[in-house]
Amino acid sequence: MRRYHIQLKALSLQAIQCFNFQISMALQLHVPVSAGLLKSRSRVCSLPQRKVSTFATLSQPRSDSVNWVEATNTFFLQDKRPIMLFDGVCNLCNGGVKFVRDNDRNKTIRYEALQSEAGKMLLKRSGRAPDDISSVVLVEKDRSYIKSEAVLKIMEYIDLPFPQLAALLKLVPLFVRDFVYDNVADNRYNVFGRSESCEI
Repeated sequence: MRRYHIQLKALSLQAIQCFNFQISMALQLHVPVSAGLLKSRSRVCSLPQRKVSTFATLSQPRSDSVNWVEATNTFFLQDKRPIMLFDGVCNLCNGGVKFVRDNDRNKTIRYEALQSEAGKMLLKRSGRAPDDISSVVLVEKDRSYIKSEAVLKIMEYIDLPFPQLAALLKLVPLFVRDFVYDNVADNRYNVFGRSESCEI
């Protein structure tokens, strides 16, 4: 008899908890109590379980909606000369810029460090990441050149005999030229060192 009373008491407590839960749900959802939420078909109230995701929902990355060709057209409105982008803290690159300037009597090329704000904008114009300083870039109004193609194009702009030398080097396959360029570029700091700021 005592065991029967204990079981009855446990069932009554469970029924009260179920009733209180349903009352709370009805109040939160603004549903009348008589709408059937209080009807229980069993003596045991089964509480609704919420599914909790353990993974954060990542938003889709926004594409860069800026047209960087149009945004940087001001660089070529008054001055049509191409712009040579170079690593401003690389001693080899600074030496290369000085060499080009010394052999460009007609001043056909302008210069901008890759790390500058203008350089970053022109990198985006060229379809490259704004922090990519792995290659020299020559930016013309209508197109851009990188790696060995940029070097040969720069040679075409400066004084003789470099345009002729560029024509000869173009006979070498592009993948060979870029392989040599990449090896030099990857080791430029170790071999030639770097400076704290742009020297040009």
